[in-house]
Amino acid sequence: MPTVLIIDDNAAVAVALEVLFSLHDIDALRAASPEEGLALLEKQGAGIDLVIQDMNFTADTTSGEEGIALFGEIRKRYPDLPVILLTAWTHLDAAVDLIKAGAADYLSKPWDDKRLIATVQNLLELGQANRVLRQRLQGDLRQRRELERFNLRGMVFADPATERVITLACQVARADVPVLISGPNGTGKERIAEIIQANSSVKDGPFVVLNCGALPAELIEAELFGADAGAYTGASKAREGKFEAADGGTLFLDEIGNLPLAGQMKLLRVLETGRFERLGSNRERQVQVRVISATNADLPAMIRAGTFREDLYYRLNVIELKLPPLASRPGDILPLARGFLGSGRRLRADAEAALLAHGWPGNVRELKNVMARASLLASGDEIVAADLGLPAATSSASSTDNEPDREAIVVALNRANGVVAQAAAELGLSRQALYRRMERLGIARP
Repeated sequence: MPTVLIIDDNAAVAVALEVLFSLHDIDALRAASPEEGLALLEKQGAGIDLVIQDMNFTADTTSGEEGIALFGEIRKRYPDLPVILLTAWTHLDAAVDLIKAGAADYLSKPWDDKRLIATVQNLLELGQANRVLRQRLQGDLRQRRELERFNLRGMVFADPATERVITLACQVARADVPVLISGPNGTGKERIAEIIQANSSVKDGPFVVLNCGALPAELIEAELFGADAGAYTGASKAREGKFEAADGGTLFLDEIGNLPLAGQMKLLRVLETGRFERLGSNRERQVQVRVISATNADLPAMIRAGTFREDLYYRLNVIELKLPPLASRPGDILPLARGFLGSGRRLRADAEAALLAHGWPGNVRELKNVMARASLLASGDEIVAADLGLPAATSSASSTDNEPDREAIVVALNRANGVVAQAAAELGLSRQALYRRMERLGIARP
């Protein structure tokens, strides 16, 4: 429950405010003088979320100098603590100066209950948002410093969701266990596999890639395990498979869900023993390979349907890294877009808004293609919304309604971790206006 400190020498005022706040689930502390108020702040520390202070404490005094001095001291000691000034003697010039100096509001006695509560609730919510943001930034900074010692293969990211995946990838890189990377097509699963390889104990070994979804089923086994001459039609000479090529390094099997059942059985044996036979051969070969696999398929559903081996799934899935779709990590969108543009090109504000509002069903791959198209179509160094060719950009250019649409609101709420005040500030709306629009669009309150 949030706590407000009331600094006022008038006991009746303090009691009235206490009762008002208690009706809205807000705790209140009382201090009758500036000295007592500062002492309570010193004692309570971060437990106080907001201060409401009088401007005059000595009898028959109306200058406000005592309140100005108290406000200055609070500001000096607690620069982020919101302060509402409350007085029966309104001096407009002094009020303007104090607002410029950082006071949250300046209200006259007798106050309007609704306005006061609305102001207090807004400030408390904004204060909570700022605390969450500061904690997140501090955590992000610590995590980024930790990640600096790893080879991230030039991966561009800024969203916490992506950072969590990369952090886990770096943590498991040196463990000699299979890793399964799951996520939609185009999200960057191969880049995560590269990061694991680059920070593993076999980082100096080969990194071999096989896309199981790009080959006919009858050729996948030959690609994986190799084939002797005559093993199948067209096999005129012996050929090395991907496992042999990856010996002493890493084999990345993309779209593992496309591996046929016969190949799944052989892959399971290699994972368990390190041994395999080429197609058409009876000679066993021994390899030491770190296997990383990736899929956009629902492997548990394939297991239930009988098209994927359960024992292989658990062998591959010792560690699973789930890479979210691009729409679920909006913090990556603009850094990636700028990276794809390269130097000498920049995004105009309307282009940035269009990129953030788009749903990105094709994920990072789609974003890369969009930026390549925009680079070709742009008439100058600045990329505008129309250059992107996105539906959101086209509709916004012809619309006279500047209010954010449903998608933009969802993106802003995700970016703000559900803190409505922070999302409203990003969208240029008041908190109440954002709530009204959320209700109209059927967006649930966080």
